[in-house]
Amino acid sequence: MNVLETDIPGVLVIEPDLHGDDRGWFMETWQERRYAEAGIRGPFVQDNMAHSRHGILRGLHLQHPHAQGKLVQVVLGEVFDVAVDVRRGSPHFGKWVGVILSGEDHRQLWVPPGFAHGYLVTSNEAVFSYKCTEYYHPETDLSIRWDDPEIGIDWPIVGHPSLSEKDASALLLKDVPPDRLPEYTP
Repeated sequence: MNVLETDIPGVLVIEPDLHGDDRGWFMETWQERRYAEAGIRGPFVQDNMAHSRHGILRGLHLQHPHAQGKLVQVVLGEVFDVAVDVRRGSPHFGKWVGVILSGEDHRQLWVPPGFAHGYLVTSNEAVFSYKCTEYYHPETDLSIRWDDPEIGIDWPIVGHPSLSEKDASALLLKDVPPDRLPEYTP
């Protein structure tokens, strides 16, 4: 597998090895030793899948405490996937990384604990899959506005995306109480 660094240390793009012939293909989506060597460590305790249609934007989500690391990939379709550093005291606080993930390129994105995560469906539909290092704790769940001007994510969309009620009423990052955000530890 090929591991690509991004502009924010710890956020990684993974290009798994694809083995195929005229009958189809095979790839490993997780192998503990290989991914640990790349800096991605579990344990993973929960796997999730989501199906969405074009123009759906999910995020920006995080939990604190109980921060989740997420290894994400698209099984069908295409999304623009985003990780935002929201760790208090981080030299990259409020910075974001965005990548296209698709069922055709098979790439994965590692979103470390302490980052807000979101994605926009850019194809007609998408099936999104992710492994989490922590269980979902709804009482610690937090949404940050997808269009926060201080973060300035360059979403590939014209107009307004389709949002859940939770995401439509999300807070600006500057309005999140400091105790609701994880602390940066070098």
